[in-house]
Amino acid sequence: MSIFDGFKFRSESSPIHEMDPRAKFIYVCILFSSAIIFNNIIPLLILFLIQMPIVFLAKVQREWLRSMKASALFATLIFAMNFISLYFYAGHETLCSITERSAAMTIRFLVLIQTFSIFFLTTSPDMLGLALEQSGIPYEICFAFTTAVRFVPVLAEEAQTIIDAQRARGLELESGNIIKRIRNYIPILIPLIVNAIRRSMELAETMESRAWGAVKNRTNLYALRIKGRDILLIVSSLIILIISVYTSIYIRVPSITQMMHC
Repeated sequence: MSIFDGFKFRSESSPIHEMDPRAKFIYVCILFSSAIIFNNIIPLLILFLIQMPIVFLAKVQREWLRSMKASALFATLIFAMNFISLYFYAGHETLCSITERSAAMTIRFLVLIQTFSIFFLTTSPDMLGLALEQSGIPYEICFAFTTAVRFVPVLAEEAQTIIDAQRARGLELESGNIIKRIRNYIPILIPLIVNAIRRSMELAETMESRAWGAVKNRTNLYALRIKGRDILLIVSSLIILIISVYTSIYIRVPSITQMMHC
């Protein structure tokens, strides 16, 4: 469950934390689009490396590294599945080419994890909800979205607590075949679902006691304003998008296989 630590907001005093969530959301969308555009390992590696200064500026390198370690299993599965499928269905390609394409898909996954991790680690759910509300999205949708963002890490921690408690009682999750392993998770899923329902009921009662939805025109204590650093981030993101689109259309980026004559 440590992968969710990379998507849980960390309160730090950094330039990235102080940026407008709308500017960071544009950055996330552009990096996501740029990663989808490329199938070559070199530009994907560049997209991964250019985000490293942002990680250090935000002072969240420990949480980011934890999310990278936790996503290693999924990255390995992505590499293995791509390698196996390409090996059997792309018979005209060499082993080096198949390996490189599989590695490119894996790095694309890591770029996406890195991008969203930076966004959620540096963006408070309250500020995110305020940004959505000031963008014209109905408050009910904003509230539902921010509540979901808040509850995912909470449920992940609760699941880990239940797993530790069941292991202390002698439950072996990794023993047996795949069917038995799935059955072993039933004692974890049932209390987790019960706790989630209980939390939702408590939240509903709290909302009713505070007359949620009684006033249509809500007011906020804070108001978000686009500043110079936000404009710089948006412009930099647009430059990355333009370069990515231009490169994918007009520039033939050599693969590592071609460079090594493999």
